[in-house]
Amino acid sequence: MVFNELYGCYYNAVAKILEKAIKAPITKSEMREIIEKNAFSESFFEISSKLNSQEYQLLNKNGTTPIKNKPTMPLTTLQKRWLKSIFLDKRIRLFTDDTDILSDVEPLFLPSDYYIYDSYNNGDNYENKDYIRNFRTVLTAIKEKKGLKIAMVSSRGKSINTLAIPCYLEFSPKDDKFRLITRNSFQVHIVNISSITSCEIYDSHIINLRQIRENTPRSVEIELYDERNTLERFMLHFAHFRKTAIKESDNVYHITICYDAIDEAELIIRILSFGQFVKVLSPSSLLNQLKYKINKQKLLFKK
Repeated sequence: MVFNELYGCYYNAVAKILEKAIKAPITKSEMREIIEKNAFSESFFEISSKLNSQEYQLLNKNGTTPIKNKPTMPLTTLQKRWLKSIFLDKRIRLFTDDTDILSDVEPLFLPSDYYIYDSYNNGDNYENKDYIRNFRTVLTAIKEKKGLKIAMVSSRGKSINTLAIPCYLEFSPKDDKFRLITRNSFQVHIVNISSITSCEIYDSHIINLRQIRENTPRSVEIELYDERNTLERFMLHFAHFRKTAIKESDNVYHITICYDAIDEAELIIRILSFGQFVKVLSPSSLLNQLKYKINKQKLLFKK
């Protein structure tokens, strides 16, 4: 483990308790509130009993502490090396300009240590200044729950100006692209960040943005025949989808994939790529779409 359990939520909870006790005697109710916020609710009995029984020797019986200074949790060398590696990722510039950190630390791994074979090579340009500016504006709008004025170019090269409510950002490892999910006129739209030429925030009344994702869940049931390592390839292909797999026989698996409605078109394309090794069982609506696309491909092949 890169981050030791001593530097995890339990340590943070105790540190918060001591920080409070340095200023004034802490009560049991305050301890419970801190633990529930920084650890798990059931941890209250474990942590409080050890503090109150003097086993940790950090808290006096009257709620004060012999510690004089606020507890700190310095990073270990391994943690610093891991963080250094994260800051070498080209996408880190989307979130901060302060990328030259830990200059005296050797990274744990380098970007060149990875070879991504199941991904397109025309991903977003994360070092483009306009892309970075637009991405940060979108991220700010989502955090502050405000609307966006977006100027973009469609896939056909047409300039579009629109007002939209940003819901959340998604990243596609396969496409190496960020996309923005927006709501506009009671419809959900997908906007590639790379297609945005400019955007700015405007105030608007924002509904509960989680509602959009929660209201459109769907699932597809598939029978998979594990030949030529199909199962492993299938699981990698759908790694970012929530799914279950049940083995029915030596090489037959029943797989259920959960997805959002807006991802259905991409899902269909990926399922088709496995050809005769997968069979869609339900729902009938998705099965009909697959049949339509297969028949369309057959007609194109005949021509």
